[in-house]
Amino acid sequence: MASAQTVTHSSLPAHAWSLGRPWRGRVRSGCSQPPFGWRRTAAGAMSLAFQTKRQIRAALDAAGLRPRRRFGQHFLIDGNLMRRLVDSADLSPADAVLEVGAGTGSLTAALAERAGRVIAAEVDEDLCQWLDQAFADVPEVVLFRGDALQSKNHLSPLLVEAVAAAASECTGRLSLVSNLPYQIATPLVGNTLLDLPQIRRFCFTVQLEVGERFTAEAGTSAFGPISVLAQMLCDVTVLGRVPPEAFWPTPKVDSVMMRLDVRSSPPIERSELRAMAAFIRALFEHRRKTLRSGLRLAGYPQRPGNAHPVDLDRRAESLTTDEWIALWRGLA
Repeated sequence: MASAQTVTHSSLPAHAWSLGRPWRGRVRSGCSQPPFGWRRTAAGAMSLAFQTKRQIRAALDAAGLRPRRRFGQHFLIDGNLMRRLVDSADLSPADAVLEVGAGTGSLTAALAERAGRVIAAEVDEDLCQWLDQAFADVPEVVLFRGDALQSKNHLSPLLVEAVAAAASECTGRLSLVSNLPYQIATPLVGNTLLDLPQIRRFCFTVQLEVGERFTAEAGTSAFGPISVLAQMLCDVTVLGRVPPEAFWPTPKVDSVMMRLDVRSSPPIERSELRAMAAFIRALFEHRRKTLRSGLRLAGYPQRPGNAHPVDLDRRAESLTTDEWIALWRGLA
């Protein structure tokens, strides 16, 4: 692996990053307390101590902070489930990881113990200051300050640049491992599939209702654009249900842990994927209308007669992933 130490400030967008100073598990001289979320072992090294509800709450109170609903902040406080999430990614020191919604850094620290580089994205500036201090001496962690999404249909270009720069220093796999903020989970995963094709594995927790969309079958109410995109590009695995008590603040609904493994050969040319994704979204906006009406309303051309490979009197939600591919190719 090209060591994480080879990343320099000059190769990164300075306005969007914080890069830690050299550290390899030893306590700094003159530093009496380890960063929050880490503990000192008998050998003097730092090792992850999972943050409990009491620890997070007390630390936030001391800093005058509290979880923000508008950012969908629900911190994962179950250490066993966090280990399972990290284990599911099967990380090595040669790998790089993107974490969106780093929060108080508990998962960030766990990822830094396994991967060579962790790009931790956080939109809450108060928590960014927290993370900046906590990981100042952990060079594996690079902090991206800001919104991961530019819009509902695009990742932040700065984040794309940041991930590409950090991942270029690693020779292994690039993955996304996150306890995803509820409000952005669907557009975040969908746009990451489109904007960061280098990411080959996604491991995340998400609200159960949202998770069901990734595995939904055609013809069901949960089936939508993310169902088509994820199933077309990935092998989707449900790792298990996560109860509300695993988070703080406690959400009102169950969550689910999932893994998406991106297939090496997508059925559609990558250069066409964003246009196809827009096509799928446009027709699902008219999901109660026939495909014929949806194509007309969305401004897509139709072949004369019955030359389309799919019956246009059907509705968008009834098409399987293979039929969506056939319909898209039929427009060419």
